[in-house]
Amino acid sequence: MENALKGIKILDLTQAMSGPFATMLLGDLGADIIKIEPPDGDQTRSWAPPYMEGISSYFMSTNRNKRSLAINLKTEEGKQIFRKLIAESDVLVENFRPGVIEKLGFSYDIARSINKNIVYCSISGYGQTGPMRDYPGYDLAILAMSGLLGITGNPGESPVKFAVPIADITTALFATVSILSALYNRERTGEGQYIDLSMLDSNFLVLTHQLMSYLSTGKNPEKLGSAHSSIAPYQAYKTLDSYIVITVGTEKLWKTFCETIDPGLENRTEFKTNVDRVSHRELLKKEIEDALKKKTTEDIYRTLVQNGIPCAPVNSVADAASSSQIKFREMIINMDTDYGKIRIPGTPFKLSKTPGEIRFPPPSLGSGNEEILQDIGMTSGQIEELYNKNIIFKRMKDE
Repeated sequence: MENALKGIKILDLTQAMSGPFATMLLGDLGADIIKIEPPDGDQTRSWAPPYMEGISSYFMSTNRNKRSLAINLKTEEGKQIFRKLIAESDVLVENFRPGVIEKLGFSYDIARSINKNIVYCSISGYGQTGPMRDYPGYDLAILAMSGLLGITGNPGESPVKFAVPIADITTALFATVSILSALYNRERTGEGQYIDLSMLDSNFLVLTHQLMSYLSTGKNPEKLGSAHSSIAPYQAYKTLDSYIVITVGTEKLWKTFCETIDPGLENRTEFKTNVDRVSHRELLKKEIEDALKKKTTEDIYRTLVQNGIPCAPVNSVADAASSSQIKFREMIINMDTDYGKIRIPGTPFKLSKTPGEIRFPPPSLGSGNEEILQDIGMTSGQIEELYNKNIIFKRMKDE
């Protein structure tokens, strides 16, 4: 079986999380990702420890299925090489602050003059236009600015950041959809285009029903911890030994839940409808935890699942990684690499005809130099000269 994006070449000028995660997804789907790195490498190569066989585990998390070309784009020879790569590529992705790529000499207009059909995606904190275009935008700042951070955490307490850079990851998903849409449009029309992808835009949209609640009532949504603003029971509940998440979204499920946990709950007037249960959320939480406090999470989980109630134990990362479902779905795989044996996440792209595939591991810095440059017609002697002149670089370990 072939990969869906086989034959698509993507120049990846991104660092940190949003851009690399997007290009990694496209690489899983078969695109040839050429990761352009500065002499010292992607900044996340130094976001360590921990390391995995001498490579930063943070870098490893977003850079599989890529070939690394470590090149100094501030030199004229480096720029000439990059122009040749643009001419032969389908997509260019960058996530510099607005204006930086223009100073390097590779704006969309310049890239289009080299390759009129190129799809060019710029990812930035606030977009390429507007009064905040020049502001720096890392994940936490975007979460705060978008309103998402303002509705996290427990009532009356400080905001709580999600434990992974969720604003970056959300942006990456929007970038991936945008790039695939632009490639499909190019297939129909023969024309490339420019994509202005804003982290703030992306995460403001993620407010979804919370934003619509504000727009319909004029009231700010409240912090609810793990609870849901419009459904109850729908949150984490304490058990004898830990916590379990229970999500009861229909009246039919509510009836079954009561029959399973405490039949008396169904007859309480405070809990008769979902509106009633939301209005008495704290009382409902106390009653449910009173019913659960003498049982372990595992016992409760098995009972609820057997009765069709959506629920889950609050797993640690180790618990999740060792679960039978993750193993069965091959979401952790073992790989042999030039720098040692590693374990990395599998791909979620389970397509029947063109599935995603982990073809090669995250690259050491510059490990693709020779292959990439030979692909554009350079000889071994010319490549050796580039090393001697400090135009290209290579390093096997990040430590």
